[in-house]
Parts: sequence; C-alpha cells; structure tokens
Amino acid sequence: MDHESLRPTADRFVQRTDTLGEALARLDRTGAGLLLLTDASGIFERTVSDGDLRRLILGGASLTDDLSTLPRRDPVVIGAGASRRDALALMNQHAISHLPVVDSAGRVLEVLDRRDIDAQILLSTPHMGESEMAFVEEAFRTNWIAPLGPNVDNFESELAALVGVKHAAAVSSGTAALHLALRLLGVARGDTVFCSTLTFAASANPILYEGARPVFIDSEPGSWNMSPVALAAAFESAERSGAMPKAVMIVNLYGQSADMDVLLPICARYGVPVIEDAAESLGAFYKGRPSGTFGRLGVFSFNGNKIITTSGGGMLMSDDEALIAKARFLATQARDPAPHYEHSELGFNYRMSNLLAGVGRGQLRVLKDRVEARRAVFERYRAGLADLPGLEWMPEPSWSRSTRWLTTCTLGPGVGMTPIELIHVLSADFIEARPVWKPMHLQPLYAGAPCFPHRIGEPPVADQIFHRGVCLPSGSNMSVEQVDRVIAAVRKALAR
Repeated sequence: MDHESLRPTADRFVQRTDTLGEALARLDRTGAGLLLLTDASGIFERTVSDGDLRRLILGGASLTDDLSTLPRRDPVVIGAGASRRDALALMNQHAISHLPVVDSAGRVLEVLDRRDIDAQILLSTPHMGESEMAFVEEAFRTNWIAPLGPNVDNFESELAALVGVKHAAAVSSGTAALHLALRLLGVARGDTVFCSTLTFAASANPILYEGARPVFIDSEPGSWNMSPVALAAAFESAERSGAMPKAVMIVNLYGQSADMDVLLPICARYGVPVIEDAAESLGAFYKGRPSGTFGRLGVFSFNGNKIITTSGGGMLMSDDEALIAKARFLATQARDPAPHYEHSELGFNYRMSNLLAGVGRGQLRVLKDRVEARRAVFERYRAGLADLPGLEWMPEPSWSRSTRWLTTCTLGPGVGMTPIELIHVLSADFIEARPVWKPMHLQPLYAGAPCFPHRIGEPPVADQIFHRGVCLPSGSNMSVEQVDRVIAAVRKALAR
C-alpha cells in the first residue's frame, strides 16, 4: 500500500514528554486531525486525536502539562505487507477512519485514510468529454428521443468520414452489427464461418444466431491476431472437403489490427468476403490506414468499456452503399415501404437511439486524445515494470499502431505466479485486472468446433496467451497516481 501523500512527517509524531500545547500546535500545523504517539525509540504506541487532547483539558490538564497522562491502550495497526481489503476490514472492525502501517519493529511507515483506502481502480471506465451533453440536450430540445434522428445521421457520417469509409449504420451494439454483417453476406443455417479464436464471445455468437458453424483460427505470436498460416491451412482443408466458408471474421484484438496485407489475399484467393471485427480497435492503424476499413464490412463497438462509448452501441461500416442500406432496413424491423405495417422478411430492433448517438458524436471529438492517453498508460506500465523478469507485453508489430485499448501482458514460467493468482492479489488491493479472452474453441458453448493451430502438432498459440495473459487497468481517465499504484501493487505481488 503506497500512499505517498499519507506518509507521516515529523510534525505528526509526538512523545509523552511533549506538552499539550505543543501537541495542539502540531495538530493545527498539519491539519491532519491525528498525531502518532511513539516512545523514545520511535516505536508506535497509539494515535492522538483532537478529541483526546480536549478530554485531557476537560480533566484539568493545562497547556504546559505533558502527555504522560494519556491512557495506554493496545494500538490498532497493520503490517506493511497487508492488502487494502485487509486494512479496510480492520478499520470496519474497530470503527476507525485511520490506520497506521508499521514495520516489523513497530515503527510507523504511513497512515491509511478510509477515504482513500477503498478507492477502486477499474479495468476500463467510460471517459466523458465536454461536448457530449450539448448533443444530448439538443436531442431533448427537439424531442428526438427515440431511435433515429439527426444525431444518428450525423454520427454515421462523421465516423465514416473520420476513418475513410463511404457508408455507416449506427446500431444498438457491436454484436448487432456483427449479426447484421453475417446476414448481409448470406450466412445461413449449415454454412461455415471462419473466426479468430482469441476473442470475446460476441465475435462468434452471431454465427450461431444464423445457425451456421464456426471454425476457429489460431493467433500468431507476433500480433496475437489471426494467424495467416492457420487461415491458409483452414482454407486448404475446406477446399479438400468441398465446404468453403461463407465468410471470414478477422478480429482486431485489444486495440491492434491483424496483419491485413497477408490475411486478405488468402481470403480473396478463395473468393470469401471478410468481416473486420474492429470492436476493440477504433482509432488504431494498419500501415497508416484506419482499422475497421479493410473488410467487405467493418464493425466498431461503443460499449461502456471501449475507447469511446455511447454506453451501448455499435457501427456497421462499408464502401458498399447497398449493403448499408439493407442493414438499416433489417435493423428497423425490416418494415416494407408500405402505408401500413408490412414485413416481407425477418428484421431486428437494432437501430441506435438519437440520444446515444449524441453521446457518440461528442466522444468522436476526443478519440485521438483517448488513444494517446491509453498509449501513455501502457508506456508508463512498461517503464515502471521493465526490470521484472518474465513479464512480456502484447507485441506491437512495425506495421501496427495500436490504441492499447487494454494494456495486456503475459507472465512467464519463472514469475512464480499464475495470472489468476495475480488477479486475486490485485483485487485485494481494490485493483481490477482480468484474464485475457478465453479462446472460443475452449469454451463449453463451442465444444467440438474445429480450431486450426498456428503450428501443426503444437497447442494453439491462443491457448498459451490465455493461460499466461493478464489485462491491467487501462482507462484513458486514469491518473498518474493510479497507474503508479497498479505498478507498485504488481511489483509487490510478483516479489512474493
């Protein structure tokens, strides 16, 4: 527990030989409301509050009397190696708001304050700017509250212009956008779709929505994204069996693009369209070109933990105007252009609300700043933990400029702690960390689904990343002090 601002200065310490007047003056100078009583050798005895001093005065003591009459009591302290959760439990047990941390000799190292001790650091929280409210208020003022409206139209056109795609449809979630993408490409029951295995379930689940069968593709170690070697092997197998996939879903993991110049030609060779799942990579670049613009269709997510957020939402992108027009039709319950409610095909309630689109328009204006902030968080972690053996960061190839949406690392065998153990230790200090995504081919939902590995005859690279990987708090609104607190907690944990 490192609280630099709470490390006691000399003015915070008193001894029984000090006078009541001197103690009151120190309380006044420090403004801390609490003094630390020690013996002559610096061993902690008890805390002294302004209430304790008032009681001495009410008992007849004068300002020139010393503190020798202060009652003796067993001190409530905690050791230097304890967690924040342990400290808070001790505070609750004794109904106190301050807790001295002592070394093995009983000397005070710092004083924990209840107001700070239970402050949590979460993995990735929303980060609002200054423009969002103006767009939301405009929606209220004009009564455009329901789905569709000027904010939706402008959010679509502004994001499309930002990344250099011609057309966009704003929808209720990234998952909805992926589902529509599969439907637009004609994926149906019995079809096959190739999909990155190292991803969140939302990438693969829409394949099941359509009754299709996923075939999972392993990661490459150099980017953690889809392996071209594994993808080529999957296509060769499909060609031999005469069952080619209807689509390939390439996922950009943790804010980093896949190696598109290698993957896309493989798909083009077999005439199979690509859906680029860029849910985690808005603001990233591949060889200078924005992420999300390489597939026949691209998808972004604006979930609450993403680089920018609309609280919930997604965007489907394409240069094909007809595809996006069809997406909008399907996303509004596939209502036919008739004077009455007529439906000739199955549709969905997937359109984004005008209110949330207003939030998105404001967030777009700070996208570059949010990316730079997350990259700065990553760089501070890397510098602060550089000397720890066995800790390796998610690689960033020369062709990639990642957003570092989440700062992700792996723990080598020599670290002496598993990712789950580290996550539990950090949780005890009120720091939220997470495992990396569990590969889809290891999920019970997808038991039996094929997975093509990066190296024939070896376990998938994705499995190794999962078993060794940890995601650290990465929000663009993290303070330097918060990042340093995580660094200190990781160092302490791995030094055990």
